[in-house]
Amino acid sequence: MNDRQRFLATMSFQPVDRAPLYDFNFWDETVPEWHKQGMPPEVTRENAHRYFGLDASLAGGDQGWECRANVELSPGFEYRVIEDRGDHEVVQQWDGVRVLRRKFMSSIPQHEAHLLEDRAGWEKHYKWRFDPNHPLRWQNFEAKVAKWQAIVDDPLFVNAGSLFGRIRDLMGMEGVSLCVYDDPVLFEEMVVTRTECILGVLKRVLATGVQFHAAGMWEDMAYNAGPLLSPEHFKRFLVPQYKRITELLRTYHVNVIWVDCDGKIDVLIPLWLDAGVNCMFPIEIGTWGADPIKLRQQYGKSLLMMGGFDKHVLQDSPRRIEAEIRRLAPLVESGGFIPMPDHRVPPDVPLDNYVFYCQKVREVWGKNVNLKPMEACLKNRQ
Repeated sequence: MNDRQRFLATMSFQPVDRAPLYDFNFWDETVPEWHKQGMPPEVTRENAHRYFGLDASLAGGDQGWECRANVELSPGFEYRVIEDRGDHEVVQQWDGVRVLRRKFMSSIPQHEAHLLEDRAGWEKHYKWRFDPNHPLRWQNFEAKVAKWQAIVDDPLFVNAGSLFGRIRDLMGMEGVSLCVYDDPVLFEEMVVTRTECILGVLKRVLATGVQFHAAGMWEDMAYNAGPLLSPEHFKRFLVPQYKRITELLRTYHVNVIWVDCDGKIDVLIPLWLDAGVNCMFPIEIGTWGADPIKLRQQYGKSLLMMGGFDKHVLQDSPRRIEAEIRRLAPLVESGGFIPMPDHRVPPDVPLDNYVFYCQKVREVWGKNVNLKPMEACLKNRQ
């Protein structure tokens, strides 16, 4: 089977030669740390999956599977460093938000200031940037379509944007939380505007005739105790707009639609399913003990999953890593589940541990069948 056939068969619970073997990529600091531990300097975040003998990187790889339809700000803001604070720096991001970030082990930066605080900020800085017809959004579009059309053996994933998550980023957690109560009309307008932008872009992309095999959304709207938006507000503001997006996608036979959401998503899963989002990613394990095996028992084949391997186990012993790989093996065999680390691999994971993990997933999940080459990696580790 090629990678496209394998993905489609897995996500429709059909027989496969082996499981798809993906990664969720790495922190910015991980690859430089691994270079110090002997990984060749030509290995980067973009091509590391090839070095490790995996099929693809679901975030940040160079395999070209993900079709980046531009559903974000257009134009974006200029990225610039505003202030140097030694180990930290204040920067203006592409989305106009000023953040304080660590120069090393940056993880999630701390918000310092937002241009979007109220309707005035929305009208001045953001609403017009979500025009789906803005010409900057469509630069080099024909070349992108030609590239997508040339891909024949790999699955094609189209970007279907974000509703709450993007607004949360633009306003900050406190700002969006207050807006839902203090100005629900504005909050709903922002959600609908985001949806209209996504729909406008997707209609043009899907009308090209390129057959996409999955669509990915991003939200990150949960933390270790539950969602950042109440289920009641989720039903009121988000579900109707998700349905507009998922109905359009299914009109074009895009039947796998995932949402990338970290944190404890338990109470949101049935709401996403009702809205037509049928795949959860990355099934983050966390301190709350999420478990893809339990989710399959609860939701059966109505829920597709990707992720679900606790990245923190990669810091542990080879014995512990192998045990977790084998624990998930029956679920992998059952279909509808593509296992991979439940987030980007951090720099405190030893390179040797990750190489061991890749060897074992190729053996256990990959059955040593039709695998991508890993010889250069193994030779380098001798």
